[in-house]
Amino acid sequence: MIKSCGVDILGMKFYSTNNKNLRVSLREAVLTGLAPDNGLFMPVSVPPLPRKLLKDLPKLTFTEMSFEIAKILFQKDVPASRLKKMIDRALTFDAPLVPLTHDINVLELFHGPTLAFKDFAARFMAQLMFYFAEKMNKELTVLVATSGDTGSAVAHSFFKIPGIKVIVLYPSKCVSQLQEKQLTTFGHNITALEIQGSFDDCQRLVKSAFLDKDINHHLNLVSANSINIARLFPQSFYYFYAHSRLKNKNNPIVFSVPSGNFGNLTAGLLAKKMGLPIFKFIASTNINDTVPRYLKTGIFVPRPTKATISNAMDVSRPSNFARILDLYNHRLPKIRQDIIGYRFNDKTTKKAIKEVYKKYNYTLDPHGAVAYLGLKRFQQSAPNQPINGIFLETAHPAKFKETVQASIKHKIKIPFRLKKYTKKHKHSVLLPNSFMALKNFLCN
Repeated sequence: MIKSCGVDILGMKFYSTNNKNLRVSLREAVLTGLAPDNGLFMPVSVPPLPRKLLKDLPKLTFTEMSFEIAKILFQKDVPASRLKKMIDRALTFDAPLVPLTHDINVLELFHGPTLAFKDFAARFMAQLMFYFAEKMNKELTVLVATSGDTGSAVAHSFFKIPGIKVIVLYPSKCVSQLQEKQLTTFGHNITALEIQGSFDDCQRLVKSAFLDKDINHHLNLVSANSINIARLFPQSFYYFYAHSRLKNKNNPIVFSVPSGNFGNLTAGLLAKKMGLPIFKFIASTNINDTVPRYLKTGIFVPRPTKATISNAMDVSRPSNFARILDLYNHRLPKIRQDIIGYRFNDKTTKKAIKEVYKKYNYTLDPHGAVAYLGLKRFQQSAPNQPINGIFLETAHPAKFKETVQASIKHKIKIPFRLKKYTKKHKHSVLLPNSFMALKNFLCN
C-alpha cells in the first residue's frame, strides 16, 4: 500500500513534506528538526530489510536486532562501531510481548528509565545528536513540547550530556503529578517551561520558535519532538521485535496503537515500509479524535483539545499526520486499507482497565487501555477474521496511580524509578500562552 523507492548510495537523504525537491542529509534533518518551509522531513528512500535478516530476527535480542536494522539504515552516515555504541548505550532495556489470549498480546514499552515508550526514541536520539554536535563542535539547544511522557524521557536522556541544553514546554495542570515531577526536577542542563495552555499550544510555540530568525540567530535550536525524524526510526525497532516474538505468525498481524501526535503509528508504517508484514494498524484515540474522524469522513477538522485521563494523547492537531498523508500520496482509499481509527471516552477507558484486570490479572494504564479497546473493537467488527492482535502499552500504570487504582479497586506498587521523584522539588518557569513570552525567554 505504501509507495516504495530505491536506496541512496551516499547515505540517507530527506525531503520536506512541503517540498519534495528539497534534499538534506541525515545530520541536517536531525539537527534542523523542522524544514525551513515548516514541513516535516521524510526519507527519500528507506532500504528494505534483507529476507534473511527478517527470517533470523527471532534469534536476536532486542539490542542485537536494533543494531542490525540501524546498520542498514544509518551505516553510510554513522560508522558501524559508533552506531553499536549508540544502540548499546540507548537500548538497555527490553520490550517484552505478553500474551493475554491466543490472539491478544501486549507489547510492553515501559521498561525504560522513565517507564514510558518515549525512552526508546529519546535515548537513541540523544546519542545521535551528541555524535553530530561533537563532530561540529557546536552547542545545541533542544526545544521540546510534551503532553506527558516525552518531556521526562527527553530530560532523562539528555541530562548532563555535554554541549546540549534542553528546554521542555508542558501544559500547566494537564499532566499527572508524577509526570510533572519527572520533567521538572532535573536542573543542570534541563529547564522546564510551564505553559498556560494545551499541548497543542506548546507544540505551536515550539514550531514558531524554529521558524523565527531572531531565535535561530541566537541559538542552535534542535527539536526532540516526533517532528524530528530521528525519533521515528528507533521506534520502528520494537515493531520488528514484537513480530519476532509471536509464536504463531500464520494469521495476519494487527497493531493497535494509542495515538496522540501519531509518531508511534508513523514509526510502525516505516517498519511496514521496510518489509514487516503488518496487515492493519488501528489508530486508537481518546475523545481528541481528529484522525479517526478524518478516516471516516475524509475531512481533517481539528477541534479544541479536551483533557482526558489518557493525557499523552490529548492532541487535536497531530504533527505526524502530514507524514502519514505523504507516505500514501494523500490518497485516502490507500490509507484506509492500512489504517482504521476508533475513539473512546474516559468512562469506557476506565471500564477497560477494570475488565482487563479482572479477566487477565493484568494492569493497564489509560493509554494502553485505549489501545486494548481499539483492538477489541476491530475484532468485533470482523469476527470471522483470525488475527495476531498486538496492542501497545506505552506507560507504566503507576504513572497514573489514582486513575488506575480507582478503576481496579486495588493498590498498585510504584517502582523505585518513579517513587524517587515524589521526594524531589518541582522547578519550572510559568509562562503565558504567548510566542513573545517564549521568544523573550529564549533570547535573554
